[in-house]
Amino acid sequence: MQLDFDRAIEHFWAARQPGGRYSAEYEKTLTGDDAYRINLALLDRHRARGEKQAGWKVGLTARAIREQFGFAEPVFGCLFEKGRWSSGGTWRLSDIRAPGFENELCLVLGERLGGPGVTEARARRAIKSVAPAMEIIETRGNPTREGCLPMIADNGQQYAFVTGDEVPFDPARHDLGRTELDLYIDGVHQEHAYGNAVMDSSPIASIAWLANKLAEFGRALEPGQAVMTGSFTKQYKLDRPMRVEARYAPFGSAIATFV
Repeated sequence: MQLDFDRAIEHFWAARQPGGRYSAEYEKTLTGDDAYRINLALLDRHRARGEKQAGWKVGLTARAIREQFGFAEPVFGCLFEKGRWSSGGTWRLSDIRAPGFENELCLVLGERLGGPGVTEARARRAIKSVAPAMEIIETRGNPTREGCLPMIADNGQQYAFVTGDEVPFDPARHDLGRTELDLYIDGVHQEHAYGNAVMDSSPIASIAWLANKLAEFGRALEPGQAVMTGSFTKQYKLDRPMRVEARYAPFGSAIATFV
């Protein structure tokens, strides 16, 4: 079926409004390129309405998850300033549909990074700072293999992102692939993981991939933009009130309480 692009934009815009939900019909009609074009068109609409972009997110960075959902590469979405939450705050679960969280580092760009041809070495030089973080996700459609392309059009489940204090990035000292995460829920240890779970390498690999992928759509990473680089762990559900603390050695903690 031929995609009615203008209709799709209006449909996914409506899905982002309070109580909205996108239709399963788009599981059969979207291509990957369509999904990204819709999401970027909606980014431009958000910005035209005064909603400032904070940066980008990269998802499906683990090989096993990509294979599970039938993707050959990661996916990207957008971050907005309205969704930037400072570590230590408290938020209501009732405001988020089918909420969950992922544990990842947030990297901040110090210079413009445009593809194609961006290498990990080039991406490393562009990083200004690192913040301990977690991504807060919500699901407005079908979180299955069939639902992945509409999910990209709907900004890849992005709802908000929690960040702790930024640490200046020193490539001589900081090997992001060896960053250690310890996750606690209500003070109980859940999981120990490393940054090399991201892209089978390091969060730096997410930055290089993202810069090259954005170039396909005439976009680039800009100075000051934040990038959520992909989870060290599985996605966790926020299915009850809880306090979450993600501790990253040597970068500190991201803490969020949900009620």
